[in-house]
Amino acid sequence: MTKSAKYLAEVKRWAANNYKPLDVVLERGRGAWVWDVDGRKYLDCLSAYSAVNQGHCNPKIAAAAKKQIGRLTLTARAFHNDQMGPFLHQVCKLAGFPKALPMNTGAEGVETAMKCARKWGYTVKRIPDGRAEIIGFEGNFHGRTISVVSWSSEPQYYTHFGPLTPGFKLVPFGDADAVERAITPNTCAVIVEPIQGEGGVIVPPKGFLKRIREICTKHNVLMIADEVQTGLARTGKMFCHEWEGIKPDAMILGKALAGGMYPVSMFLATEEVMGAFKPGDHGSTFGGNPLGAAIGRAALDVLVKERLAARAHRLGTWFMGELKKIDSPHIKDVRGMGLLIGVEMKKESGTARPYCEALAERGILCKETHDQVVRFAPPLTVDKKDLQWALKHIREVLSMDMSRVAVK
Repeated sequence: MTKSAKYLAEVKRWAANNYKPLDVVLERGRGAWVWDVDGRKYLDCLSAYSAVNQGHCNPKIAAAAKKQIGRLTLTARAFHNDQMGPFLHQVCKLAGFPKALPMNTGAEGVETAMKCARKWGYTVKRIPDGRAEIIGFEGNFHGRTISVVSWSSEPQYYTHFGPLTPGFKLVPFGDADAVERAITPNTCAVIVEPIQGEGGVIVPPKGFLKRIREICTKHNVLMIADEVQTGLARTGKMFCHEWEGIKPDAMILGKALAGGMYPVSMFLATEEVMGAFKPGDHGSTFGGNPLGAAIGRAALDVLVKERLAARAHRLGTWFMGELKKIDSPHIKDVRGMGLLIGVEMKKESGTARPYCEALAERGILCKETHDQVVRFAPPLTVDKKDLQWALKHIREVLSMDMSRVAVK
């Protein structure tokens, strides 16, 4: 029995059955490459769902983590620490917001945004208490808490988890006119992913975000951008909404905010919006802890100083162009932005899972999303020569007929 088989058997015995990962057991990583417990090397083309934009075990981020671990790791928010203030200053300056509230996970960031938007709606917009509405989009993915799945359009995410939280409306993604029709005097916010990553790497029509900005301003509704996956250089700009030259009223960050070394998320907003929160309204024992803040400071430094947004734009434009050249009868569409790319396979050619399994056999790790889409999102530090190596295998695998291949 291989080492991988032993670990997989242990996971099957003891782990909750809430994920369906590929049968790869990883033990170390460096840059864009990872190794499994049997010594096999893989090019990581998922980046932990864009949490590892700076590359695995980035030495600059690791050094900051090691240094802080020996100093102070947690104070809770009962006291101040010497890392949180500089971290918030750094992220606010980078994002262009005056206030920030640190949390831990992306889902917590979204929950924070929802709470803040509702309280702003009641205390500033004067919506009658208990009637605030938030508009979201079909195909969204903002996390897995009860309130977040309450406005999912994916039945598996909310079925048998009710009663669900009320106060949400869903409209088609990419349809700005539908947003305006859905707005009522009780609407406090529109929460939008600039690109729907988990939804299948769905890129909205050009001008969509700009139109949402105009509509929200017109109706005194908050525009909140969920940039947990698209933010922090992934799409070729530091923040994806910058491609349309607009500024939301608030933004949610996570994942790459700590370079994959620690769970750190952030809710950023204008003075007026963040002013809705008063002491005791919201918080987290670990939010803003000195270890996470020190790691976050280093993670942001790497993104900026190594110009990873420009790198993502340059490599992503080339890589997506090469993927579009693949002459395969099984490919329906290739879409994305920067190094967030989805290749949609035709339904008659089978689901995307067997293609991901075949790529893993050749040393390339990616993951299917929404059944038909193979997502390619390598660390932004990946070398072009490594992607060139991968493309040879990707061309061959995506040209195979997987319609009769059993899913593992």
